[in-house]
Amino acid sequence: MSSKLRPLRVKHVSVSTALSRSGLPDIDFALNPYLGCSHGCVYCYARLYTRDREVAENWGSVVGVKTNLPLVLMREVRRLKPGVVGVGTITDSYQPAEAVYGVTKRCLEILLKRGFNVSIQTKNPLVLRDIGLLASRRELVDVGFTITSLNESVRRLLEPKAPPYKARVYALDKLRSVGIKTWVFYGPVVPEVNDDEESVRDVVEVAASTSSTLYYDPLHVKSFMLNEHHPLYSSALKVNSAWWRSIVEKILYYCKKYGVTCKPGFTGDASRLDTPSL
Repeated sequence: MSSKLRPLRVKHVSVSTALSRSGLPDIDFALNPYLGCSHGCVYCYARLYTRDREVAENWGSVVGVKTNLPLVLMREVRRLKPGVVGVGTITDSYQPAEAVYGVTKRCLEILLKRGFNVSIQTKNPLVLRDIGLLASRRELVDVGFTITSLNESVRRLLEPKAPPYKARVYALDKLRSVGIKTWVFYGPVVPEVNDDEESVRDVVEVAASTSSTLYYDPLHVKSFMLNEHHPLYSSALKVNSAWWRSIVEKILYYCKKYGVTCKPGFTGDASRLDTPSL
C-alpha cells in the first residue's frame, strides 16, 4: 500500500542526546525533534539515516516524537558553547505532529534563551505559530522554506502530504515582514519534473519577492530511487553533470535578473555534479 494512503501512526520515543555535531556548511549542531516525517516526500533520503527501522521502512506513515528532548537539551546547552543549530536537518520540525506536541517550540525557547543561533528549514507554515518567539530574537534566527516549484502537480508528485506551495510563500512573506532572515531552498531539482524554465523563474521570483537568499540543489540519487516502480526512477537515470550545468546556468541567469543572492546547496561547486551516490 502506498504511504499516501496509510493513516499516520505516532509513537513516543525517549532519547539520550539532543544535539549532534553537524557536517553541513555553517551549521555546528543538528536538532531533530521527530523521527521521520509525515510529509512523505518521495525524494527524501533521510530515511537512510534514521535508525528506527519501523520509521525508516514506513516513511511518511510512522513518526516518532522525542518526548523528552527538551529536558535532554536543557542539560546539554549548559555545558556547550553557543553555536548555530540546524533545526530539522533530517525531519521537518514543523510537521503536523508539532501542532500537537510542541517539542520544537520548547526546544527553540531553550536554545534562544542560551544565545544559540537557530536555522530552521521547513515546508510547513505552522512555523508562524512561533513568529513572536522567533521575532523576539530575530538576530539569532533564520528560516528557510523548501519550494521546488509553484506547480501543485509537482508538489503532489514530490511532496504528496506537504502543505501547498502558496502557503509556504505566504509564510515566508510574513516572516520577512517582521525582520526575520529568510531563504528559499530550491531542491531537489529533478530532471523533467521541476527543471523547466518556468519552474526556475517562478522559484527565483519567490526569493526576490520575499527578499530571501536562494539555495539550489539537484536530486541526489539513492538506491531506493533505482527501482522501476519508484516515481522518480526515470528522472534519476537522467541526473548527470552536463544536465546540472545547464540548470545552474538558468538559475544564475534568473538570480542576476531579479537581484537574488543565490548559492549552491550541498554540492559545493555550483557548476559541477559528482557521480550520483548510490
